Amino acid sequence: MQLPVHASGSVELVIDRSEHQLQVKKSGSVLRTFKVAFGSGGRKGKLREGDRRTPLGTYYISSVRTSDRFYFFLQLNYPNVEDAERGLKADLISQKEYRRIVDAHLKGRMPPQHTALGGNIGIHGIGQETQHKRDIQELFDWTKGCIAMRNDEVEELNRFINVGTKVSIVK
Repeated sequence: MQLPVHASGSVELVIDRSEHQLQVKKSGSVLRTFKVAFGSGGRKGKLREGDRRTPLGTYYISSVRTSDRFYFFLQLNYPNVEDAERGLKADLISQKEYRRIVDAHLKGRMPPQHTALGGNIGIHGIGQETQHKRDIQELFDWTKGCIAMRNDEVEELNRFINVGTKVSIVK
């Protein structure tokens, strides 16, 4: 189910891996900062399905939906063209899969989600909140490659964004 999004103006999200922060920016000014958790697979950018790493690069929010597992899920249009180029050079994807990813981006569509590069990367909550889950969120990188926030924070973030909001994930 797609949720109505109530964004006020054009913003971008900058996710800083080294600081464990997601910043909401408008015209270069930081409107809000949130603490986030990343994939448990280490600090390098995502390369392939199952590596539990969070991608590095520029993406866009492609959909916003509720989630039984994660409360809210703001899906990113991963993999991007640069991810596809890396995957092609590493022989992870075929030339045909590469072309399908590039074509999807050129046409403003969601790229294929079921290649060796993985998919279903997004910003999400922690699901049913317990003290144990809040502690894990605060102390560890625990996701399979997504960016995780507390439920109330991802709900607040939803007020700033639209489908199409730019998301930069940096080291």
